[in-house]
Amino acid sequence: MRWVGALEVQSRSSDKQKIWEFDEFPERLKVKPIVLLSPEHGVPMQELEGRVDFYRSSADRPGFNGFLRMSPNRFKRANDGDLIMDLLRAAEKQPVARPVDLKKLARKPFYRTESKRGRRTITTVVSVPTEEETVQPDTHKTVEAEPVATSTRHTEIQYALLKLGRDMGFDLWVARNDRQKTWNGTTLGTMAGLVDRLPTQFNEATNRTIELIDVLWLKGNSIVAAFEVEATTSVYSGLLRMSDLLALQPNLSINLFLVAPDDRRDKVESELMRPTFKLRDKPLASICGFLGFNSLTEKLRNLYELDLVSSLRPDFLQKTAEYFNAEPD
Repeated sequence: MRWVGALEVQSRSSDKQKIWEFDEFPERLKVKPIVLLSPEHGVPMQELEGRVDFYRSSADRPGFNGFLRMSPNRFKRANDGDLIMDLLRAAEKQPVARPVDLKKLARKPFYRTESKRGRRTITTVVSVPTEEETVQPDTHKTVEAEPVATSTRHTEIQYALLKLGRDMGFDLWVARNDRQKTWNGTTLGTMAGLVDRLPTQFNEATNRTIELIDVLWLKGNSIVAAFEVEATTSVYSGLLRMSDLLALQPNLSINLFLVAPDDRRDKVESELMRPTFKLRDKPLASICGFLGFNSLTEKLRNLYELDLVSSLRPDFLQKTAEYFNAEPD
């Protein structure tokens, strides 16, 4: 979320020196630095909001768009580049120190994963996000996450899913960063059935993705169901984590669910239609079901009143969830 430099490309580079211990980066260019800033003195992304083509921000799509996630490309408007250069040079002349999240600064951004299709082995490089960002609805500015002890609708739904999974006989996992949250006096991290470790058959990248998923139902070393609860954060972030998981483990068969307020149904559908999710071998919409908060809690209330929970099979949620443009497998 900082702009920290500008480079002038001079030519292709034949340099083969290894720069990462865990991966190679074969495409290289010879460049000349124009401006180089330390992370602490970088230009915050927020200074560009509303001033450049790729960060217009609106009520239905806050934040910057996918232009910044692409390979190097030309700005659609030349003056966007001029504005960024002016801000970089101003920061170089009059630096302003701002704290930097050292965890984000230190994290390794890319992981290699392999899958087999027929006789071919396909290598994929994926990016694994680490921490959530929440978006304040009225300003669309990135803000700090809510206090961990606060009881919220998000925590209520997590608790309900954890309780349901426990009562159905599954082991449980709750996102590491949510374990201190409480609902009705119960701390999520102390609930019966919660495991301390994830299944051991996954690689580091997969575990880093899984451990931030809101709720998991486990049976032995298998993940039976995964739930992302999106109450205040962007719907996109939960779907992206689901997609990351499937990219890292393409042969994994898991029931995936996005749980969000009922009135965000259309938002969930529109996000699932993004090309990054729709153009997968198996479109995410066909395997990730939508569960509305109110419809889910009403369903659970009826099941508990009729004392039917212990006899439920995990696929009952597939019949309850809504799938867009496709039927679940």
